[in-house]
Amino acid sequence: MHTPQGFNPSHQLPAVVSGRALAFAFVDGKLLVAGGADEPPVIPTLAELDAAGVRGAQHYLGELAGIPCLTLVLPDDAPAPSGYRAAGLRALFPALPETLLALAGRAFQIAEWDRTHRYCGRCATPMRDRAGERARECPACGHVAYPRNSPAMMVLVTRGRELLLARSHRFPGAMYSALAGFVEAGETIEDCIHREVREEVGVDVTGIAYFASQSWPFPHSLMIAYTAEYAGGDMRPCDEEISDAQWFALDALPTLPNRVSIARRLIDATIERLRQ
Repeated sequence: MHTPQGFNPSHQLPAVVSGRALAFAFVDGKLLVAGGADEPPVIPTLAELDAAGVRGAQHYLGELAGIPCLTLVLPDDAPAPSGYRAAGLRALFPALPETLLALAGRAFQIAEWDRTHRYCGRCATPMRDRAGERARECPACGHVAYPRNSPAMMVLVTRGRELLLARSHRFPGAMYSALAGFVEAGETIEDCIHREVREEVGVDVTGIAYFASQSWPFPHSLMIAYTAEYAGGDMRPCDEEISDAQWFALDALPTLPNRVSIARRLIDATIERLRQ
């Protein structure tokens, strides 16, 4: 999810927030949207949520084409008022425009940071907002906590005109995707690529090339995508998270990830390159 065109990010909450502000309200990790289960979801305004009695801790996101945007963090047990429902972001992929999905992803990460950093991780004192930046600080020991951002690599391995795609146990349906994994302490992205590919499917790679990056709010990842070429090894699932891995010809591909993800853009761009 990329920063939407026309969005001006800011962390400084204005003294007065307009009621027409778009309000991304989260309850127990789910986004509060207007509309029933069979209706298109709508991001409510701050005035609409206020009229429905919905209030929570506010964090300013910035402005989208002049319209203020903010996230509200509600208690985990807060009920959805009449006319609203709480939905997971993945469930909203097909229904929300990409611009609003990107802002919802940004808002979700800030909301999760708020609800998981209420107390100091060093001395357990209640945290407070830090003036001048998006951070929480401990009034007792001075510990400062910023929103978490976890770097993760994604790599699409090719062998001639074949793609190495894998299926995780947690993937919906019969979807396959590129390999991915979180960067460990002390690793470079390149180190992570070599380690994860070897750990997950037992092969070595070469020719690592950067493709693009994407913020991914599940839960707070920065996906950094690459392509690489097969260099050797007997490909097979080697990790308990991988249920299957195969070499796929370009004309016999399995179900692929949603187009909103960088995984799909990486796969589509590689297919186009290999077909030239």
